Amino acid sequence: MRYFSFQYFLLIAFVLLFSCKEEKGQSQDQPLEAFRAEVSATPVRVAQAERKSFDYLINATGKIEALAQVKLSAERSGILELMQVKEGDFVEKGTVLARLDLRENQLKLEKAKIALKNAEVNFQSEALSFSEVFQGNDENRKKEIEEYLKIKSGFFAAELDLKEAEMDLEKSTIKAPISGRIADLKVRTGAMVNAGDELFEIINTGQLELKVKVLESDINLISIGQKAEIYPVGGGFLDLTGTVRSINPKVDENGLVQVAILVSAAKGLLPGMNARAIIRAPQNNSLVVPKEALVYRSNRPVVFTIENNESKWNYVEVGKDNGREVEVLSGIEAGMTVITSNNLQLAHQAPVQIVKE
Repeated sequence: MRYFSFQYFLLIAFVLLFSCKEEKGQSQDQPLEAFRAEVSATPVRVAQAERKSFDYLINATGKIEALAQVKLSAERSGILELMQVKEGDFVEKGTVLARLDLRENQLKLEKAKIALKNAEVNFQSEALSFSEVFQGNDENRKKEIEEYLKIKSGFFAAELDLKEAEMDLEKSTIKAPISGRIADLKVRTGAMVNAGDELFEIINTGQLELKVKVLESDINLISIGQKAEIYPVGGGFLDLTGTVRSINPKVDENGLVQVAILVSAAKGLLPGMNARAIIRAPQNNSLVVPKEALVYRSNRPVVFTIENNESKWNYVEVGKDNGREVEVLSGIEAGMTVITSNNLQLAHQAPVQIVKE
């Protein structure tokens, strides 16, 4: 009887132990699936990763400058007796703009003319002593004697003095070397100026260029004649374009290269204005995704794709960025569906639902 009771107790204990293990096993298998069933799908918008021509945008800022811009300085000292322009005036090339006092230079010119005449008389007088040579047929001998007598009589020196006096007189009159507008007027009529003093500046506002600094890593994507879009910082100008005119063949200490862009329509623009240029550099057969598809996790770029209505985490290597699209060098393939919204906090294998516009 006791033996029968002991076996019955063991049977009951065995059944209870087996039941506990089965329930425990079931409780371990249920949480993940139960959790997925309970979490609602995240609504997302999507796009396709595709290979196509990709416009890489090179952004650079700089200042607008006049293509022709000349600073005029006094070439001699004297009193400024005439200034017949003011700032903003438009002048044609060759126009007389200002003049220094001429009296001293005119006096020097008259003296030089008289000195030349005296030297010529001396030369003629000396030449009488060599009449036989000048009447002969030896041209080389004639040339030698003539040169000797002109040196001896001071004729050559007097000729040079006359040319110098004429040049000094010309320096008294300031003419416009180019057509343009007067800027930065620094002197007034009656002022005493010294040789080298700056008087004013002439700027041709009809031809302007934008000089910008471009990263050395981007300079190989730029070529002469390439089109650019121009946006003055002050705004108010529509559809301004330009053409790359020159590229400085030197990189500065900051790793930048100067590029000059000729502005196609300069109306309303002024030298010194700040402006931004966008140069488009097309890249062929690039794998691109919308910029919204790219997020960063632990400072690494990630693109989420969709598989079986779940998000998939993909580390990617990115290339160029044009502000709207990003070039993807590796990590995903063309044709994949990428998530472009609600992906900042999205997890791997999270249930998602595609939302259409």
